[in-house]
Amino acid sequence: MAGYVSLQGVKLYMFEAFGKTILIFGLVMVVIGGLMIFGGKLFGLGRLPGDIMIQRENFSFYFPVATSIILSILLTIILNVLARK
Repeated sequence: MAGYVSLQGVKLYMFEAFGKTILIFGLVMVVIGGLMIFGGKLFGLGRLPGDIMIQRENFSFYFPVATSIILSILLTIILNVLARK
């Protein structure tokens, strides 16, 4: 019969697709982790003008406004490019 797929073949395809999804997710996590570790040293992320940092004797507050805006713009561009394919 044309187009007939055994149940076992469907299960294998589902596992293969799920495995690829997990692999891609893992690679994305590695890239994000690398950017978090080396991003501040290489690109100055987290020390941009516009990032709010308040330090007192026993209190510190940090809110990266400018860094958040730049990362949001970059992620928007990247995801739009990827979604158009």
